[in-house]
Amino acid sequence: MKTKFIFACLFLCGLVAWTNNRNISGIVSDSSGSSIPGVSVQVKGTTIGTTTDHSGHFTIKLPNGSTKLVFRAVGYLSKEVHIAKDSVYNIQLKEDSQALEEVVVTGYGIQKRREMTGSVSVLAMPYQYPQPSVEEYATESENTFHDAKKEPLTTFSIDVDRASYSNIRRYISDGMLPPKDAVRVEEMINYFEYDYQKPIDDKPVIIYSELTDSPWNKGLKLLHIGLQAKQIATENLPASNLVFLIDVSGSMNSANKLPLVKSGLKLLINQLRADDKVAIVVYAGAAGLVLPPTAGSNKIAIIDALEKLEAGGSTAGGAGIQLAYKIAKENFIKNGNNRIILASDGDFNVGVSGVKELESLIENERKTGVYLSVLGFGMGNYKDNRMEVLADKGNGNYAYIDNQQEAHKTFVTEFGGTLFTVAKDVKFQLDFNPKYVQAYRLIGYENRVLKNEDFNNDQKDAGEIGSGHTVTALYEIVPVGAKNNYFSTDKSKYQVEKQEPTTTSNEVLTIKLRYKNPEEDKSLLIEKTVLDTHVSFNKSSENLRWAASVAELGLLLRKSDYKGTANYAHIIAAAQAARGKDEEGHRAEFIKIVKTIQSMDKAE
Repeated sequence: MKTKFIFACLFLCGLVAWTNNRNISGIVSDSSGSSIPGVSVQVKGTTIGTTTDHSGHFTIKLPNGSTKLVFRAVGYLSKEVHIAKDSVYNIQLKEDSQALEEVVVTGYGIQKRREMTGSVSVLAMPYQYPQPSVEEYATESENTFHDAKKEPLTTFSIDVDRASYSNIRRYISDGMLPPKDAVRVEEMINYFEYDYQKPIDDKPVIIYSELTDSPWNKGLKLLHIGLQAKQIATENLPASNLVFLIDVSGSMNSANKLPLVKSGLKLLINQLRADDKVAIVVYAGAAGLVLPPTAGSNKIAIIDALEKLEAGGSTAGGAGIQLAYKIAKENFIKNGNNRIILASDGDFNVGVSGVKELESLIENERKTGVYLSVLGFGMGNYKDNRMEVLADKGNGNYAYIDNQQEAHKTFVTEFGGTLFTVAKDVKFQLDFNPKYVQAYRLIGYENRVLKNEDFNNDQKDAGEIGSGHTVTALYEIVPVGAKNNYFSTDKSKYQVEKQEPTTTSNEVLTIKLRYKNPEEDKSLLIEKTVLDTHVSFNKSSENLRWAASVAELGLLLRKSDYKGTANYAHIIAAAQAARGKDEEGHRAEFIKIVKTIQSMDKAE
């Protein structure tokens, strides 16, 4: 009897240990076996929950006594699963075409569909590709060569935006070459991560430089400049006060718009901590607060509010931006991350909607310390020109989300860099030595070029860089005495040649960088000299060769006057040799894109 009693005690202790805070994991898929990202997973009867990641995977800690999980997702029947002894559960959800027919979130609250007229379910509408001709892109003239004797200084603001590359990828995936103005070479280059040295002192950034031969213009040189921001561990990041500003107008009514906004933002919600808070503002014909500021630990409430959003109506973008800033300022966290995340296709058409009006509105609001980041979605009527301006003037970054993998890259892989600024108003100024440099040209950054006097002007707005981010820029250089097809000047018969000073310096140029700490208004200066030492292109670093390969594709897509001998075969060979570790597979994808463009270009 005593032995049986001891055995029973041991069994009960083991049962208690088994039910106490054990981890449950698995993958959620649909009836076809495809994984479903952004599924809400909740412990029944509690507020404990999580969401599935981009591959449909989830992990959740089951508290003592809990035996059931509830799975919910837009467009699928919810499912309740009994949890026994297993630690892995792969769940299949059934599609429910009627799931979105019941509830619609308007600018001012929630209504039943039968109380509304003209309301259309987002997922009930078949996917259609509108004519691309109504998309809008800003027209920028390509940077030209400048005479190093007459203009030794060149100044530009940094840019960590990556929207152009994913937008180009979308065009290629749909079997079309992108329009010239959709191609911003600097955003293509900066889409990729580079293996630069990390800052080793108290400075938030460090400068990298390298000089080699131009691979597409024989006799010219290529200058590679890199900027690496310090990486802040997630647990040390400041608390966030986030406002999701979501366009729910009729133009967002397609599968690659509002539904993708929802699934993407769920990935971000899954990264939030208890100290973070989120509010949701929507706008269509009017703007309204759907979710008041809610703690990041209450993921279920945030996701529930997000899932109920639906598209319909006109687009009062200006009113939405004003309301979002109001909510952000009312809940401002000192020394925290105060940021609005705008998700839209940029098709504003009610109230304050013009580019200049929106620009003025945001320039005034950014003085409050609230940042504005912009996420672009969709195609056909996409307004890239407006979206980029909003992010630029709002001291935030700009990304184009064309699929769930891009959402994962933005909100999970690059979580810190996307949301947390380590240096603001960052700008470069290069001082070229005419002894070595005849002329120079900045590749890309056309809309980031500054006047030279702006460099020392702390009132002049410039770009921001986030935790762990990298920034890369390329200059093409005409060395003194080099023959080229792009730059030459005749001597004036009235000009008296000035005697060049005798010097033994082997400095080709000096790189100067100004930045401000996020909470400060006075800039700090970093300088670096580049000496007259360079290696051949094939012996240069993987960083340089990869950046040059991406730039070379940009020159071809823009039909650049300076593309020289650039060609797809060289891009593919150079990129394959410089692919490196490529843990996320982005570089392999680039090579496939180049091969696709090569075949498309031949077919035209």
